[in-house]
Amino acid sequence: MLAAAPAQAATDPGDEALSAFVRARLAEEAGEPAAALLELTTVASLAPDLPGVRGRILEQAIQAGDLPAARSAAAVLWKSGDRRFDAQLVLLVDALRRSDWKGARDVMGGRPDKAGVDAVAKLITPAINAWVDVGAREKRPERHLIAASPVARPEPALLLEAALVELAARRPADAVALVDTITLSDRSSQLVALRVAASLDKAGEAAAAERLRGRIALAAGERDDPLLLLPDQPVATPRAGVAHWLGLLADGLSRTPHGSPTVPLLFARTAYWLNEGDQQVRTTLVEALDRNGQRDDAMALLTEDGAALPPVLAMRRAELIADGGDMKGALATAEAAVAGETPPRSLLLRLADLARRSDDSDAAMRAYARLEASLTDGEEDAALRALLLISRADLLLKAGDWDGAAPLIEQAVALRPGDAAVLNFAGYSAIERRKNVEQSLERIEAAWRKEPQDPSITDSLGWAYFLSGRIDDAVPLLEKAQRGDPENSVIVEHLGDAYWKAGRRFSARYVWRAAALGAEADMATRITAKLRDGLTPATVAP
Repeated sequence: MLAAAPAQAATDPGDEALSAFVRARLAEEAGEPAAALLELTTVASLAPDLPGVRGRILEQAIQAGDLPAARSAAAVLWKSGDRRFDAQLVLLVDALRRSDWKGARDVMGGRPDKAGVDAVAKLITPAINAWVDVGAREKRPERHLIAASPVARPEPALLLEAALVELAARRPADAVALVDTITLSDRSSQLVALRVAASLDKAGEAAAAERLRGRIALAAGERDDPLLLLPDQPVATPRAGVAHWLGLLADGLSRTPHGSPTVPLLFARTAYWLNEGDQQVRTTLVEALDRNGQRDDAMALLTEDGAALPPVLAMRRAELIADGGDMKGALATAEAAVAGETPPRSLLLRLADLARRSDDSDAAMRAYARLEASLTDGEEDAALRALLLISRADLLLKAGDWDGAAPLIEQAVALRPGDAAVLNFAGYSAIERRKNVEQSLERIEAAWRKEPQDPSITDSLGWAYFLSGRIDDAVPLLEKAQRGDPENSVIVEHLGDAYWKAGRRFSARYVWRAAALGAEADMATRITAKLRDGLTPATVAP
């Protein structure tokens, strides 16, 4: 009887499934898709008929990057009649990886849009049909893309994709003729044009590629788009073509305000499963993972093969390292990313931002010097030069060197006398040190007239009035600044000080307590003293 006891006490499968489901939910909420997938797989084995479990497995498998698990779940859902879009994309990936063109067509036709209102289908169907036709060696595969571009309002990205398809179908003359008629009117068309230019070079059409690159540079202007900084990569196979198109859509969807992060992640993940070597696809997947709270997975994509990264991806890796708290490692990685002779200015700006975040003044000065060396004397660079001057001045001010900072501040004002940010910095930096109070007040007032809705400038003016003894003028401005940026502890402390001077002691203490919630060490000590003793000359905010 004692030997039989363990068998009698065996866990009920239903209880075990429920426990696994709870663990899966906890893992999902913690942003751990691989752990969630493991628990959901257990649930499915114990309770295979539980509604919704296969869908959850599919979602977590996509987030975790587990293609076999995603393919298995998608196949079960598809066979059961649940023709959801993520299952369709995963099954399409599987068919394309096996060069099963008939299977790919069947999958694409498995979710018919009878009403013609499926916006996502309209984005992917023409390109996928065209690339499948390339694989199946159908005649004129580009017809799907050309038909999808309205004659009255041509879609340049679709037409450029048609040219890519023509090149893959070994019809370079047709591709060149089409490309030369296309206007690059938006960012998507510039990104597709890059792939076309690389593919033209590979097809021996160097002159056409050079003409196209000139138009890309003209359309992009001064914008150093991270994707435009990646190395040229041609697109020549159906798998590469579909991967490139899905990656392009992932990038566009990630820029939709308030959009779900899982939608661009779906497109980026399926694109990566098709072509891991595509740098644009890798970049979009890194961004999608980071946006979905999977920073470690994003980092893994930038370190997994040990190969040297393009500078723009090395800089992105540095930023992810910084987000993880290792500022020293981030700076070393970022400085290595711009070690070349003429790095793009956008990368120098990102290096300067990392250096500023690190509180390493020497690194910041090095970054500012590199950036300043890239500037010209033209008017277009004046704003950036002024920003660099006040950034250098800020470093000196933090070190207590007003005499070193003051000339830089005056140079910035002389360079940009109508710039609200420059005027505000110049005025506030001086007035908080009780320097040139009258001139500083005039500068802050000028900045506020230009940007009256800016909370930081409004705070500067209110605080300048406080320091000048104009308490009745200070309070409404500081209240307005606090409403505009209620979590800014500096602004909130200023308001508390102004309330105390105005005789509103209860309001002052209430506001100081709010400021203390986000205060750093020095401010917290100062506020503690105010709450105990009230405002004194020694505890007035700096």
